[in-house]
Amino acid sequence: MLEKLLKTGKCFKLVCGAGNEDAVEVEKLTALYSAAGCKFFDVSAKPEIIEAAKRGLKEDAAICVSVGIKGDPHVNKAQIDYEKCKSCGICDEICPQGAIKYHKVKKFRCIGCGRCAEACPQKAISYISQNLELEKVLPPLIDIGIDCIELHAMGENDTEVFDKWNYMNKTFNGLLSICIARKNISDEKLILRLKNMLEIRKPYTTIIQADGYPMSGSKDDYKTTLQAVAAAEIVQDANLPAYLMLSGGTNSKTAELARLCGIKYNGIAVGTFARKIVKKYIAREDFLKNQSIFNEALAIAQKLVSVCSEPSLL
Repeated sequence: MLEKLLKTGKCFKLVCGAGNEDAVEVEKLTALYSAAGCKFFDVSAKPEIIEAAKRGLKEDAAICVSVGIKGDPHVNKAQIDYEKCKSCGICDEICPQGAIKYHKVKKFRCIGCGRCAEACPQKAISYISQNLELEKVLPPLIDIGIDCIELHAMGENDTEVFDKWNYMNKTFNGLLSICIARKNISDEKLILRLKNMLEIRKPYTTIIQADGYPMSGSKDDYKTTLQAVAAAEIVQDANLPAYLMLSGGTNSKTAELARLCGIKYNGIAVGTFARKIVKKYIAREDFLKNQSIFNEALAIAQKLVSVCSEPSLL
């Protein structure tokens, strides 16, 4: 199903957040966006989160789990140095996930976006990288049933990237995804890494997710999504035998800008923006039972899925 969807150039993926370990929220998000027409969901690599996502699905859909290497922001968790903290409350207000309340971090909700650390006037917030041992993590998830595994290959450590990539190839027979970004490595090294990773894969059994600026899609304008389109152009120009998906700052303008720039994408992954526009509804305890509230959120989600699912130039 997933490969067929990718070939249409109309694949919309909802990113619940690799670090989002809030099972209740994930169930609500998958219920909403599944009803809105999404058939591809990216979730944290934990059995309870996969089960929550499957409970929310309104119809058949593909589930992808995301794993990263040390230093990848998607697997970072915030921590507060209380000797520096002045209890100003800025971090509470700015966190898009509601992961900080009363100056305490709810790590199961933290997605490592970095906004609290950037905003803290006391520089009291840092991050711990949760580096997963794939040998322990993946087998139970494969047994539960997943359709794709995504490696966030964004760091500079080639050894760790290829150790995990080789293990994934030996362990899983389905589609694999490589999430890359230009922040820490040059464009030349990025393409070389992708080519080396694809050498052991059959053509078009891999998704390359070009992440313009990770977890930055809080605004709905062209500038915010520009880096996602630029990253996708670099991958496209390399003419690699893989599906191309845009992410990182994606919003309702992404598909339009990508087409204007001649990007032949297979799909668009939306996380921060997709969660933000329905946040006030998802936060309600009665969300899954209150049909009126659910329908209000559904109209918003359907609009985003529809605009991001318009055919590319394939």
